[in-house]
Amino acid sequence: MAPIALLSVSNKEGLLPLAKALLKDHGFQILSSGGTAKLLEEHGLQVTRVADFTNSPEILGGRVKTLHPKIHGGILAKRNDQSHKAELKEHNLSLIDLVVVNLYPFQKTIDDPNVQWDKAIENIDIGGPAMIRAAAKNHANVSVLTNPNQYESFLEVLSKDDKNLLEETRKRLAVEAFECTSSYDIAISKWMGREIPTTNSPWLKVLPHKQSLRYGENPHQKATWYSSPSKGWGNAKQLQGKELSTNNLLDLEAAIATIREFGYSNKISNTSNKPAAVVVKHTNPCGVAVHNNPAEALNKAINADQVSSFGGIIAVNSIIGVEAAKVLTNLFIECVVAPGFNEDAIKILSSKKNLRLLELTQKAIKAADRVNIRSILGGLLIQEIDDGESNPKDWNIPTECKPNKKEMADIEFSWKLVRHVRSNAIVVASNEQSLGIGAGQMNRIGAAKLALESAGGNAEGAVLASDGFFPFDDTVRLAAKHKIKSIVQPGGSIRDQDSINACNELGISMVITNKRHFLH
Repeated sequence: MAPIALLSVSNKEGLLPLAKALLKDHGFQILSSGGTAKLLEEHGLQVTRVADFTNSPEILGGRVKTLHPKIHGGILAKRNDQSHKAELKEHNLSLIDLVVVNLYPFQKTIDDPNVQWDKAIENIDIGGPAMIRAAAKNHANVSVLTNPNQYESFLEVLSKDDKNLLEETRKRLAVEAFECTSSYDIAISKWMGREIPTTNSPWLKVLPHKQSLRYGENPHQKATWYSSPSKGWGNAKQLQGKELSTNNLLDLEAAIATIREFGYSNKISNTSNKPAAVVVKHTNPCGVAVHNNPAEALNKAINADQVSSFGGIIAVNSIIGVEAAKVLTNLFIECVVAPGFNEDAIKILSSKKNLRLLELTQKAIKAADRVNIRSILGGLLIQEIDDGESNPKDWNIPTECKPNKKEMADIEFSWKLVRHVRSNAIVVASNEQSLGIGAGQMNRIGAAKLALESAGGNAEGAVLASDGFFPFDDTVRLAAKHKIKSIVQPGGSIRDQDSINACNELGISMVITNKRHFLH
C-alpha cells in the first residue's frame, strides 16, 4: 500500500514541487483539503479529498474538516503495536506517514493595526495545530513538515533511503513542530492579552471576571476587574453612584489599608478603637484623623487638607450615621467606603447621585489573601502585605529628651499613618490629626519640606514621622525650625548618631522603631 501524505497548508510556497516529488519520486498518495487540494488539482496532480477519505463533509464553513478519527487515528497509530493494528483494521483506518501543515496566518493578520476582532479570531487555526502535535508526538512513525524551508532537505533524506537518517530527521522535525505550535499559541495569547488587558496573567486562572472597566488609569488604556466574589472588594456592596473606575479602586485600596490601622468594624466605640476617617488622593492619604465622634473624625480628616480633599476618596472605620453624612454633603468627593451606612444617612447622601457609596465588611477584608501582587514586564512580584501591628514596647528612645504622654499618642498615630504614604514619606501630626504629608519624593528632606510647609504654623508642638531612616541630620534641623517636639523613625543608618545628637542639641525627643515601612 502506498504511503500517505496529508498536505494542508496556508502558505502555498514550495507546495507544487513537494507534491510532485512525493507523487512521482516516492510513490506517495496525496490527501488534501480546501485550497490546498484545489491548487494541486488545478495543476493536474492526483489528490484524494479529506472529505472523501473520511466520508464526512467539511462543515461549519470549513472550521471542521480534519478533526476526524480517520485522520488522527492514521497519524497517531503506533506501527508496532498489535492492538493499534487490530483497531486500524476494525475501523478501516489507513496509516498517514507524512503531515505537511502550516497554519493560518494569525501573526500576519494581527500585524494590521486596524484588524477587527472577528477577523483575527477566524485566523486562529484549530485543526492544523492538532495535526502537527499529533504527528510530532508520533514522530517515531510519522514525519511532520511545518515550514516550506524544510521541504527540500526532507526530500533529500527520502531520496537517500536511510532509515537511521530518517529517524533522526523525524525527531528534529518534531522539535521544530512543537516550537511552531508554541510560538503560534503565544502570539494568540499576547494579542488577546492586549485586546482584553491581563487575560494572560497566571493569577486569573483562579480569579473570576467581575466586570470590564470603562478604562484604565487613562482613557486610552483598557482595563478589566477580576475578583473573588467572597473576598475583599469583590464582596463590597455598592449602594449608589456611578460605576467604579480603575483609579477609584486603586484609591479605595489605599484608603482601606490606611483606615484599618485604626480598627475597622461596625462596633467601634470609645472603649476600644475610636472612630477614624481617612481622605485619599492618588493613592496617598492627604488627611487622617481620629475622634470619639465619627462625624468629627471625618470633619478633622477633611480639614487636614481641604484643597487635596476635593475629589478624593474617603474611608471611615465605623457605621456612617446622619451627622457624618451631613459632613460628606459639603464636599465634592468620588467615593466613600465604610463597614455600613444607616438608612437615614443613605437618604441624605442620595442627593449626591454620582457619589459612590460602598459597604465593605470586616469579614470580607479578613477573607482576602494577605498578599500583594504586582506585575512587572514579563512577570509578577508577590509579597506579604505590610499590615502587622507595631508594638511600642519594641521601640527605644535614644535622646535625652523623652516624649510626654500626648506626644507619645501622636507618635503612635503618625507611625500608623506614615507606612501608608508613598516613599520617601514624612507625616506631621498632632492631636491624632494629620497636619502635613510629604509623599513620593526622591529625597527625604524634600518630603519633610512638603509636610512641614503644609502644616505651617500648626507644626509647632507636633510630631514628625519618617518611613525610613535619616542618612543625615538635615531633617531634624529642618523640623526644629518648625518647632517640632518629637520625631519617630525606624533607625538603621550608619549615621543615626548624627540625628540623635542634633535632637539633643535642639531639645527634640526621638523614638526609633527598628522597623521601616517603605511603600513603592
